[in-house]
Amino acid sequence: MPEKNQKLKSLLNSKTARWGILVLVGFVLSVNYYFYDAFSTLKDLLTKEFNIDNTQYGLFVSFYSIPNTFLLMAVIGGIILDKLGIRRTGFIFVFLMTFGALLTAYGSSKGYQNGGPGFKLMSTFLPQYSSELKMMLLGRFFYGLGAETSIVVISKILVKWFKGKDLALAFGLKVAFGRLGTFAALQLSPRLAQEGIQLDWAIWFAAILVCIGLLAFLVYMLIDFKVDKKNEPTAVITKQEKFQVKDVVGIIKNPAYIMIALLCVTFYSAVFPFMSYAPDFFLHKFGMSHVESGKIASLLPLGTLFFTPLFGFLIDRFGKSASAMIFGSCILFIVHISFALTHTPPHALMILLGISFSLVPAAMWPSMVKLVQDKQIGTAYGLMYSIQNLGLWGFPILAGVILDRSNPGNPETLNYTSAMLMFAGLGLLGLIFALILKFQDKKRGYGVDLPLNKK
Repeated sequence: MPEKNQKLKSLLNSKTARWGILVLVGFVLSVNYYFYDAFSTLKDLLTKEFNIDNTQYGLFVSFYSIPNTFLLMAVIGGIILDKLGIRRTGFIFVFLMTFGALLTAYGSSKGYQNGGPGFKLMSTFLPQYSSELKMMLLGRFFYGLGAETSIVVISKILVKWFKGKDLALAFGLKVAFGRLGTFAALQLSPRLAQEGIQLDWAIWFAAILVCIGLLAFLVYMLIDFKVDKKNEPTAVITKQEKFQVKDVVGIIKNPAYIMIALLCVTFYSAVFPFMSYAPDFFLHKFGMSHVESGKIASLLPLGTLFFTPLFGFLIDRFGKSASAMIFGSCILFIVHISFALTHTPPHALMILLGISFSLVPAAMWPSMVKLVQDKQIGTAYGLMYSIQNLGLWGFPILAGVILDRSNPGNPETLNYTSAMLMFAGLGLLGLIFALILKFQDKKRGYGVDLPLNKK
């Protein structure tokens, strides 16, 4: 027994255990992102199948963010995480994510369309929206309620296992796992849908993957329970270290944190909502098929699979996080302004966007350990995700409204110029916030540009 206990006590210091945990929770993140992005290549098919316009599609995308924006669930989830711990919080929110994914798939199914449970109820209100869309919106709500806080949980898991030991690389690989899910969705979703013939099966497949992700998290819970049961010193939070709600005030008073949060909302609003429209944008501007446009869009997550861990590795050892955020934001602006005003082939621009989408997250997320205490990590990440979700809620709807108003009469080919200029404007704002962060870091000495690895 003493030998067994010694092995458990050394788990947090074991490289094999750390990287194994990363793979396990990385899979949970991958299926989360797969489900989120599975619909982007299906936009044209969804609008035809369920009789929805661009604004309603934008509403569907943005419904993910409603609980995290208006109910502050990512913040509340972060506070719950700091109070209840990783296992209980993680199970609650991964379960909610799974429930929402299944409900969304049910809303798209033939069984539901043929009068399944809930169909008549959904037909009794808001007649301007189809019953299928309303059920899918409800599913998207629950999915977003769970998915965003589950990402916060995974972030705290990585801090627990990797702080002072390749943390930026771990966060880079975490991002890579998410992008792997996006890449798979953009590649597989249009193929599974078969030009609309099997649209519901493409969505059910995504939901089944999320169910498998729940099983993977249960496996993590068993490992984490064994570690904490043996009172690992680095895994135990003493009574004096427990989070207090008043600590939120200290977080938001930090100007560097505010700049990172503002960069986060503008940067991600220029990427995720764009990716929800990107395959349709390529279809209309360059005359591609659904499968071809999905392939082009998948160049972004494909690039981040390799670049984000590389940049994380470099930031661990050499620092320069604030500089990386500036450079990545600059690339983002250049890409979107090029999409808006030129006919540059999209392949190279998507690769550049992938570099941008590697640099900023690889630098931004691990920088949080420089700005807040360990007991505040969950809340700090949760607050940032809630701020981020404000943009992820508003800008998909705004992009849909811009598309409908700049293309009156529902033409066969949509003009995306105005929508792309909006995304370029967000990129420019992100660049400004990154520059202010660099200035604040130099002035106040937060150490954002210093290496993350302990010497």
